[in-house]
Amino acid sequence: MQTKQKSYKGLIYILLVLLSLFMLVPFYWMVISSLKLNKDVFSIPMKWWPDTIHWNNYQIIWKKLPLTTFFLNTAKLTICTTVIQLFTSCLAAYGFTKTKFKGRDLIFLMYVTTIAVPWQVYMIPQFILISKMGLNDTHIGLILMQAFSAFGVFLIRQFYISIPDELCEAARIDGLNEFGIFSRIVLPLGKPAMATLTIFTFTNVWNDFMGPLIYLKTKELKTIQLGIRMFISQYGADYAWIMAASVCSLIPVVIVFLSCQKFFVEGVAASGIKG
Repeated sequence: MQTKQKSYKGLIYILLVLLSLFMLVPFYWMVISSLKLNKDVFSIPMKWWPDTIHWNNYQIIWKKLPLTTFFLNTAKLTICTTVIQLFTSCLAAYGFTKTKFKGRDLIFLMYVTTIAVPWQVYMIPQFILISKMGLNDTHIGLILMQAFSAFGVFLIRQFYISIPDELCEAARIDGLNEFGIFSRIVLPLGKPAMATLTIFTFTNVWNDFMGPLIYLKTKELKTIQLGIRMFISQYGADYAWIMAASVCSLIPVVIVFLSCQKFFVEGVAASGIKG
């Protein structure tokens, strides 16, 4: 019996490894293509390793477009949005789990229901509102639009449910106010959920294309995704350079994910099981 279980687990691990390698093939092709000459990117038969590695492709793309400006703009939007969304989501999740008030569950249900509403439905009213406020073609407009997240509140609330209410009650007896309980007890215990939300928010904002495309018109305010699109429109046949720019845009996301990977797994597991 144990031998069959070990064989079954071994087969599952082999399949998972093969599936992981299969999913990594497009990323490998992108990286390798960024080190080739343009004529060799779509060569037949395909070369899985270039005859000569051309690192100068990465130097060229930084000269062709102001990628430094685009990177700084994207980093500004991503970091500000992530920090604000973490703060608002954690506060709202604490209110929906550790405090009691009339209509709490109904309000939470109505708020979470907005996750099911596609962005395309309220895209035009949102654009009109931002324009009326005079925040069109500004970074602050994009940041404010993404400062609140129903998904973030739901994710962190599911984790906060697992924190015993007795800890909060004991803190209240000791004289801590609600903000003290939140900042000293609940917030430190919620690091896995915060790491999970950080990865989701950082990735979504960093890779966002439609939002900046609609609201940002000035070249000096555009993000890396719009920069790559400009690059493609100007150098559409230079696929090696395009791949090099894509690899550069992917690096910050990979760094953030690897930094939060441990907490990410814990947060997904706890948020999916508890509640």
